[in-house]
Amino acid sequence: MASDQDIVIVGAGIAGLATSLGLHRLGIQSLVLESADSLRTTGFAFVMWTNAWRAIDALGLGEILRSKHNQLTGIVTTSVDSGITTAELPFSAIDSQGDHDIRCMNRRLLLETLESELPKGTVRYSSKVVHIEKAGYFNFVHLADGTTLKTKPALAGRSAVRAVVHYEDGHGFEPKLMQFFGNGIRYGIIPCDDQTLYWFFTFSPSADPVSDKIKEVVENTQFNNMVLSQLRFRYPWELLWRNISQDNICVAGDALHPMTPDLGQGGCAALEDSIVLARVLAEALKEKSSEENEHRRICEGVEKFAKERRWRGFELISTAYIVGFLQQSNGIVLNFFRDKLAKFLGGLLLKKASFDCGKLNVK
Repeated sequence: MASDQDIVIVGAGIAGLATSLGLHRLGIQSLVLESADSLRTTGFAFVMWTNAWRAIDALGLGEILRSKHNQLTGIVTTSVDSGITTAELPFSAIDSQGDHDIRCMNRRLLLETLESELPKGTVRYSSKVVHIEKAGYFNFVHLADGTTLKTKPALAGRSAVRAVVHYEDGHGFEPKLMQFFGNGIRYGIIPCDDQTLYWFFTFSPSADPVSDKIKEVVENTQFNNMVLSQLRFRYPWELLWRNISQDNICVAGDALHPMTPDLGQGGCAALEDSIVLARVLAEALKEKSSEENEHRRICEGVEKFAKERRWRGFELISTAYIVGFLQQSNGIVLNFFRDKLAKFLGGLLLKKASFDCGKLNVK
């Protein structure tokens, strides 16, 4: 069985759904293929920095999602070695970075909200892509069930423990991003709202003690609200040397820039991708023309996306790796410099969050 689709997006993750919604806002239909039989909601929560909220605002979802997540007021970093707070940085004190909007986002809620804004039938579940075949100006996307889709552009969208814990009577934590690091470990607690906490723990195996307050948060977490996974990242120079697009096919989201979570920018960068990609594709498809001209414009748009996002991805992956190395380092000298640089590292997080992916406007 074969069918024609202008745009096929592989993967109903953050980048895939947000790109589809961006295209929908611009009047362009797309089809999202997801191999699972429902939305993948692992990950539970992540920090939504200012740059991601700008992308969410461009999609028209800012008001809906802000109302369900508390705004964070600052970052507190504490040394695992000494138990002493090494830096406390109120976001309001960083005037040079502009006004910041930082919240802990429930990942399931984000995905469900994105999907709910799409026309019915946009996301096709249980649709595993076997391979993509190029033929002339088109791509043929072959699925495991024997279906073939004829499409113009096709897009693919250390160890760590992450979890959420719910307190019926309130958790009592301040609305701050709290981080603890040193001796090969880094963990943090971030309030999503008055009753829900997101916590993470990244590590190289260590026998160092953990405070009772942190233990209590972990012990109160239901096992089915916890995920353990190996961290993935792409060496930053691979973004400079290797192709991230080919003709009218490109990658976005984690497929483009998998990174360690030390900046908290993985999901945020995926939302940036979606706005840029939707914008360049809408620009390419805004006028009817011959297949040859349309194919050329699509390829130029995809190349423009790749060029724009290549350096942003390089910057984020490199910075995340360096920050992670400093935060989870061992040794007297490295520990000394890490603690002294804690305030600078907090400011660096805000600097990377000042990026603006722009609106969905098409020239």
